Amino acid sequence: MIAPSTTLCPPDMLDLANAMADAVRPVIRRYFRTRMVVDAKSDASPVTIADREAETLMRQMISARFPDHGIRGEEFGLHQPEADWIWVLDPIDGTKSFISGSLAFGTQIALLHRGQPVLGIIDQPITGERWLGQAGAIAVLNDVVIRCSETRRIEDAVVYTSALEHFDADGGARCSRLANRARFQRTSHDCYAAALLALGTVDLLLEGNVHDYDILPQLPIIEGAGGIVTDWEGQPLADARQFKTVLMAANKGLHAAALDLLRD
Repeated sequence: MIAPSTTLCPPDMLDLANAMADAVRPVIRRYFRTRMVVDAKSDASPVTIADREAETLMRQMISARFPDHGIRGEEFGLHQPEADWIWVLDPIDGTKSFISGSLAFGTQIALLHRGQPVLGIIDQPITGERWLGQAGAIAVLNDVVIRCSETRRIEDAVVYTSALEHFDADGGARCSRLANRARFQRTSHDCYAAALLALGTVDLLLEGNVHDYDILPQLPIIEGAGGIVTDWEGQPLADARQFKTVLMAANKGLHAAALDLLRD
């Protein structure tokens, strides 16, 4: 089970996380809105040279500063998976948005201590926005405190999801049941949707069949902004490499209302 951690993020590890986000910004900016070669991974999802260069750089920085730490990255897999401290890296979350020139993507970094997230970063390298969440601390956007919205009713809620094709038939029906009651729904914003939820402009985020590197960096940010993260049955997320369903809600009241519509 992934629960809010009681371990604080050591300052030198926070410094490294920010340094990595700073370091990959020029790498990603160099390729943004250019005609890149796009390769297909084994699951048919796209990957670019920007994804690979950014993750390689972050891995080098971790190994140089903390050689005993583990790494789980989207592009290059596991390194020292039994380590107490593990970095989870998603160099470009929202590669399809990145390829198409949209700003709805970001670099995601999480730090786990014995499986529990103690730090999460969502960095938008083009706009210079950086969301940061830490265990036991209030989430910030560029060092300014942020809070989730106080919206309580589904009818007033703005609902986002990354990709409708991630849902199976049952999941799609459940998602539609909620979205049809909401103020409106938007798709294809990936980690940027979670960032907006923490900022208070999005109220609910529904995800299906997403990986740990998609979600773990977002947890300390959402929870640090007062939000709630569970599966669609209201249970804490399991310690797993992939999550079948994820519900992020701005507050307890809206979370309960969403669960009423999402549960089988």
